[in-house]
Amino acid sequence: MLKIAEVGNIIEFKDGLQGIVEKINENSVIVDLTYMENYRDYDLEEKTVVNHKNYKIIQESVNV
Repeated sequence: MLKIAEVGNIIEFKDGLQGIVEKINENSVIVDLTYMENYRDYDLEEKTVVNHKNYKIIQESVNV
């Protein structure tokens, strides 16, 4: 079964891009790409949409 990211998780997708999940939709997540230190090296918008099938969770959010 597909593990769906939660808000605050850090995910990796599309050849190493990383971001923080900000919102969860039915088939996708909205990701903040400014998490990456080298974000400005890429010609990208600050946020993007990634289908649940196209990412892996690399760090779970910590709820304290």
